Amino acid sequence: MNNVKSSEIGKYGETVARDFLISKGYTIEKSNYHSRYGEIDIIAKNNDFIIFVEVKARSENSIDRPISFVTKSKQNKIIKTALDYIGKNHITIQPRFDIIEVFLSSKKIRHIKNAFLWEEEYAPF
Repeated sequence: MNNVKSSEIGKYGETVARDFLISKGYTIEKSNYHSRYGEIDIIAKNNDFIIFVEVKARSENSIDRPISFVTKSKQNKIIKTALDYIGKNHITIQPRFDIIEVFLSSKKIRHIKNAFLWEEEYAPF
């Protein structure tokens, strides 16, 4: 995937992540959900949780692991966007924040459940 735009890499990573989640029994509720605070790549559901997923796709020779690009600032934007979604859709099940790393050349996927938690100030549950 040399000389490929980062937006194309992102879309590819999100497609791989969606397919992975579906293969594991998750239901995809929404992709690329936008609010005034930011965007969530994938919103999925299983029996117990509504899951807000950030997808990071990188090559294996990237300077750092994909998860390291989900900064505290990015986490706060995801949390605020998740609260927007929860409020607008009257969600009553427990939220969870996951990160899916997609390694491009090997097509390896790493699903990190509960990758980060929201602060007490945000928690409606």
